Amino acid sequence: MSQKPVLAITMGDPAGIGPEIIVKAAHQLAPRLAAGEFKLLVIGHASALKRAQAQMGLPVEFAPTTAEGEFPTLGILPAGEEKAPVELGVIAPEAGRFSYLAIEQAVKLAMSNRIQGIVTAPLNKEALNLAGYHYSGHTDMLAELTGAKGSVMMLAHGNMRVSHITTHIALQDVPKKLTPERIRYVVGLTQQALLNMGIEKPRIALAALNPHAGEGGLFGRQDIEITAPTIEAMNKEGYNLFGPVPGDTVFVKLRAGQYDAVVAMYHDQGHIPVKLLGFHVNPETGKWDALSGVNITLGLPVIRTSVDHGTAFDIAGKGIASETSLIEAIDYAMQLSGGGTKH
Repeated sequence: MSQKPVLAITMGDPAGIGPEIIVKAAHQLAPRLAAGEFKLLVIGHASALKRAQAQMGLPVEFAPTTAEGEFPTLGILPAGEEKAPVELGVIAPEAGRFSYLAIEQAVKLAMSNRIQGIVTAPLNKEALNLAGYHYSGHTDMLAELTGAKGSVMMLAHGNMRVSHITTHIALQDVPKKLTPERIRYVVGLTQQALLNMGIEKPRIALAALNPHAGEGGLFGRQDIEITAPTIEAMNKEGYNLFGPVPGDTVFVKLRAGQYDAVVAMYHDQGHIPVKLLGFHVNPETGKWDALSGVNITLGLPVIRTSVDHGTAFDIAGKGIASETSLIEAIDYAMQLSGGGTKH
């Protein structure tokens, strides 16, 4: 294995903005690559990457490579044989096939310790399923390929790190999933991730499920009967937990640096504050012109971070997609692999 950490960037859907944000990110990271901080290995559709290079007009070159031998500082590893052209902004089975093949190749390299982390560009779920790969997205695909029994989603933007006890389930089903066992599992993975980021004694707050943390039972008893006793027990074991903290203040305190992470009870509770801060809206157009934020999957036997946005087919190839989230995802992958400094 090379002494320099190698991070693989999977291209995601080659018909989306993945290729162009990869080219932009590689251009921005050129000084760090030249300094030997790490290596980047792009896995995906070689022709789509070449097209993006030509469209961006940036002086960045990706060296063709194979899965064997020493990886170059900045390389492109084809995920498979190109059987049909990929048209920008078009949902197609060929694009979905490459989305899967890139992840499959990256997992093989990570599980054999050839690379130290996987950073994923966005894929399109419809294209993925048209290609015959019936997954809801990256997370369950990675779980199956790695044999992981479970996973936890953490969103990060600057010092806003938020793990989720539940994600893609109906709101009415959330309370029954908030068991002491699940809380312990999510907190434990969150703690380990923070330690890997260089935070020596993580301070973790648990968001309350109910308004005012239940207001003494007037607004529900979940926070009082389940979450609070679990926090108390885990603190006796050496954790540094706070809460349950009312959801309308816990993220303000996180942003102020009072905690190192928050564990949210459900999808929107955790996603809204991170995305609100991560999306930059142009006041003149009313549209966002830049976004940042990282999706980190905890609980896998490999390191995986991802951009916190989709394929953006409507702007693919226009050269206006922001690479900020991808660079942040690379930085977080470096931290989790032990090769970076605290974010």
